[in-house]
Amino acid sequence: MVPIKGTIVPARATQTREHYAIGISQALRDDIGANPPAIKTIMRWTGASDRAVKYWLTGERGPGGWHLVQLARNSDAVLHAFLDRAGRDLFRISIELNAAEASLARAMAIVREMRPLPLFARTL
Repeated sequence: MVPIKGTIVPARATQTREHYAIGISQALRDDIGANPPAIKTIMRWTGASDRAVKYWLTGERGPGGWHLVQLARNSDAVLHAFLDRAGRDLFRISIELNAAEASLARAMAIVREMRPLPLFARTL
């Protein structure tokens, strides 16, 4: 018998792998659905097989590594689910604020385009 050496470190994770898989699954289904065209779209995004994508959509398994990066690149819902699972809500809020700021800048540009010219600018 081999003696056990070292210190046992308790797991700090409050969420399990199942929570991760279900969270990504829900995000994918909310974003693009779970129908055959959605499966093909996810396959194109990630290069994964149809079986793997079906596992992700059912929540039996979650994407790992490069597939997760590709999903987050193409789906805001997956990115938000990932940041939520990682406990990085501030990053998610920052992303949403940047998007809102860009939308407001576009709206202001449209308002400026529609504003009539002052009288002295018309005569020039």
